[in-house]
Amino acid sequence: MSTVSAPTRLAPKNPIRWSNSRQGGRENALDSIKLGIIGLGTVGSGTVNVLARNADEIARRAGRPIRVASVAVRDLAKARSCATAGIHLTTDPYEVINDPSINIVAELIGGTTLARELVLAAIRRGKHVVTANKALVARHGNEIFAAAEKHRVIVGFEAAVAGGIPIIKAIREGLAGNRIEWLVGIINGTSNFILTEMRDKGRAFDDVLKEAQALGYAEADPTFDVEGIDAAHKLTILAAIAFGIPLQYESVYVEGITKLEAQDIVFARKLGYRIKHLGIARRGADGVELRVHPTLVPMRRIVANVDGVMNAVLVKGDAVGHTLYYGAGAGADPTGSAVVADIIDAVRALTVDPQHRVPHLAFQPSTLAGGVPILPMGQTETAYYLRLQAEDRPGVLADVTRILGDLEISIEAILQKAPSEDETHVPVILLTQRVQESAMDKAIAAIEALPAIRAPVTRIRMETLS
Repeated sequence: MSTVSAPTRLAPKNPIRWSNSRQGGRENALDSIKLGIIGLGTVGSGTVNVLARNADEIARRAGRPIRVASVAVRDLAKARSCATAGIHLTTDPYEVINDPSINIVAELIGGTTLARELVLAAIRRGKHVVTANKALVARHGNEIFAAAEKHRVIVGFEAAVAGGIPIIKAIREGLAGNRIEWLVGIINGTSNFILTEMRDKGRAFDDVLKEAQALGYAEADPTFDVEGIDAAHKLTILAAIAFGIPLQYESVYVEGITKLEAQDIVFARKLGYRIKHLGIARRGADGVELRVHPTLVPMRRIVANVDGVMNAVLVKGDAVGHTLYYGAGAGADPTGSAVVADIIDAVRALTVDPQHRVPHLAFQPSTLAGGVPILPMGQTETAYYLRLQAEDRPGVLADVTRILGDLEISIEAILQKAPSEDETHVPVILLTQRVQESAMDKAIAAIEALPAIRAPVTRIRMETLS
């Protein structure tokens, strides 16, 4: 008779140690995890506050307490919006990274130069990393994730997109059974606030921008927000985890809101639309569209009714259909909430075999579809809003419709403002059906060449999101 031996149980690489001392009034509590933070600005302070306020709840979720042990700051004397008692403060970020007692490092300083160096240094030291730095992930994520895989650590970046909205986890894990077809997002609160004020109060762009800066929604240099760069960083990340492609920020088409005029917002409303600054990622037969630009959206769509500084992401999966994720896209506590969620995941990962962790970009690294092309803007397809300044005389509109017809561009609607006595040119609004951008480029060039049209023609893309 043969005998079967009991299977050998392998100890985890980082075994959990039990303590006989009392921690929080409990016997035999798990050893606390020591967290190091680099940067104690808005997000860093929010992270510390969330960890302190919800310490017991977080310990129950993570399986052991999490303690902020060390924080690197620029100025030791600066007043903080969080308590720092019991936390070691230093001006040297490498002191945090090189501390052997630190298990997890949170990089919360922003930028892409020093932040990249610090994150890679922490990874080489075998520490899990959490970051809220969307520019860092979008521009250097491929390198960072490869290093993390090599050193068997994780990099959490939930807070890098849409603040407190758990959109990364939703797409990467909650929708893992779907083939994501497209996603659309209002992913910059500053631009959304400006467009909301322009629409509701008829205010000029420059006026609203100044208020956004006074309220702290926009930086002194608002370029990243109003020119779409911030949204492009976030869209790069969302597209990678949705479609299983490498991060490709340089391939995103980016257009800001600085050239929008109040009259276009008014005309859009008359036609049943609202203008939103959207990040759009769509998978097609020929490749992937990645674009950020002002977009007309039908008023009846939920996304069209996301106002102020709020964010929203609409995702279309083949199995689940449409799902919408809405919430605060910035702020100390909302973003701190996302950072803490990643810290909890990192704590859980301490005892999980690296091969069994959720991949950074949702798909196993060896299967990322690096050969999938990102379509140039000329090959994308959408509908259009066109505003022409046309001479007020017979035959002009016929010339315009002839040009569109020759390029097989169908007109969906026309709106013409009645001229006043002293006007020689009047605005004419055309809504077209979907057409390839390259065809629209040709049409606009031909229309602007007409003697009766005052260039330039205003073009705003349209999406029905149906």
